[in-house]
Amino acid sequence: MATALASAPGCGRAPADAETRADEDHHESLRLWLRLLATTRLVEARVRRLLHERFATTLPRFDLMAQLERHPQGLRMSELSRRMMVTGGNVTGITDLLEREGLVARGSDPADRRALRVRLTPAGRRAFAAMATAHEGWIVESFAALGARERGALAGSLQRLKAQLRSLEEGRSE
Repeated sequence: MATALASAPGCGRAPADAETRADEDHHESLRLWLRLLATTRLVEARVRRLLHERFATTLPRFDLMAQLERHPQGLRMSELSRRMMVTGGNVTGITDLLEREGLVARGSDPADRRALRVRLTPAGRRAFAAMATAHEGWIVESFAALGARERGALAGSLQRLKAQLRSLEEGRSE
């Protein structure tokens, strides 16, 4: 099944994204999934680019700092790994870099001296606040083509889809 884009004259290159690979005869749900995926990738690519250009940082570093901002008491490395859905090695590498820059600090866990907690430093809180403000603006700008009513409808639809997917996962057999 060739796509219209791939069969267009002078079009010897790959389609721009997953959505453009969906044929007209593909099920509407598949086309919708591909559109969601393509849109998510575009927003994420834009955020990655802007974080790099404006703050010389990466999305994983921003994500780690966001987790710590939500937990002023700090988080254990294993908890950061779970929340970010990455390996412990990834969290350690990011934490090492942020610690060298003075943005995070490791300290003992009062509940378990064997464990370490990672916290944002005051400099890390200031840096994250600036990044978070810019990030929010980029996201608002990304959704500017949708009016308030459309954003509300989309949010409701995505919430129902999310609930359905969770229900399917809870009911699956292992």
